[in-house]
Amino acid sequence: MNLYELTATQTADKIKAGEVTAKEVTQAVLARMDAVNPAINAVVARNDAEALQAADAVDAARAAGTPLGPMAGVPVTIKENVDQTGFATTNGLRIQKDLIAAADNPVVASLRRAGAVIVGRTNTPAFSLRWFTRNSLHGHTKNPHNSGITPGGSSGGAASATAAGIGAMGHGTDIGGSIRYPAYACGLQGIRPTLGRVAARNASAPDRHIGAQLMAVSGPHARSVADLRLTLTAMATPDLQDPWHAPVPMNGPAYPRRAALCVSPEGLNTHPLVEQSLREAAARLADAGWEVVEVESPPFREPARLQAKLWLAEMERGAKAAFAQEADPDALHVLAEMHKITPLPDLNEVLDALQSRLVFLREWQMFLADYPVLICPISAEPPFPDLLDLTDFPRVLEAQLPQVGLPLMGLPGMSVFTGFGTGEAGHTPLGAQLISARYREDIMLDAAEAIEQRSPQIKVVTPA
Repeated sequence: MNLYELTATQTADKIKAGEVTAKEVTQAVLARMDAVNPAINAVVARNDAEALQAADAVDAARAAGTPLGPMAGVPVTIKENVDQTGFATTNGLRIQKDLIAAADNPVVASLRRAGAVIVGRTNTPAFSLRWFTRNSLHGHTKNPHNSGITPGGSSGGAASATAAGIGAMGHGTDIGGSIRYPAYACGLQGIRPTLGRVAARNASAPDRHIGAQLMAVSGPHARSVADLRLTLTAMATPDLQDPWHAPVPMNGPAYPRRAALCVSPEGLNTHPLVEQSLREAAARLADAGWEVVEVESPPFREPARLQAKLWLAEMERGAKAAFAQEADPDALHVLAEMHKITPLPDLNEVLDALQSRLVFLREWQMFLADYPVLICPISAEPPFPDLLDLTDFPRVLEAQLPQVGLPLMGLPGMSVFTGFGTGEAGHTPLGAQLISARYREDIMLDAAEAIEQRSPQIKVVTPA
């Protein structure tokens, strides 16, 4: 096995045991980046000297007998919409290409403290807006499995890099599926944590409005569920910069191994390949001893509508001028399509949306007390042909219902890989979404491990 193919847990274990050095792993990943990144354009900023210096520090600590962090020497990437000292927090924008961060976002600082080696920063669509990854600053990110399908978005660069062996973990953010969908599209495991699980703050910009405060989170993409456990735990260290952070233990009390399966939430027109993937995930969980019951889920549609209202209110208040100044054609198209579907809310509608959030969260909590895991689609369709939102936005938005509805309640969700199929654009990864109660990522991860053990192994892919 090449060193760049090692998972995060394998890398950390081998470095601690002295079987390889952090420098050797970092050099292998940087060489892998040289070999495959030109084809996928996933990493858009790098500082090899800094990465090698961090790796040398890990090796020196081991040689001195200093205790190593849980991610010592693990190569990771950071999405370009969070602050990393000395780099521009572009968020895919030309107007922010010189917005150099003076300090690390807490999630970046947490990864450094755990010993991770940052090998590059990954691409995101302008304003981190879409389920596709292209912008006027850095260009178009491709899916290493199949260039005809989207790598997902907005953390498409993170997922594409991780799938191609550029780092064992790719940091992402999720306000409407931006971790879960790229993991799905790139054949990875990816988790959207509970609101408050991972502390985050960009000191380079003003604090966001209430919608994003309640819905936006940071989390990891990886090639194994064990790596999600490792990296999420490392990310979840307390930081007073984030008042939403809650230092809740990573593992909760015992729970019944009972799961719900919902193939077509609220009448969603679920593609046969997606239904097959969901039923395979349920069967694999049942084979592991779980009870799986097919039921209707709590609401997604109205939460998704309210999520869009809060998001549009934020865009109008905080980014309207920036959209005009940036003039990214993809972003302007998507914003116009969203305005067609969801009119800009007034103050009373925003207040009503926040009140309804409580109602829906209550309903979801009661459901998840009976069924600690829900299995449902990530998307109603296999990963889309790339840039489909520019020609058929309503189709894209409808298919993404299970992603968009979840963040309103601040609930965790994850994409678990189940295998491959042949979709509209050819060879494509497939997966299922798992949802659990707040701060019960451990339950999702337990279920995901059972599914993973009975699914094809995730391997590093070389783009054609």
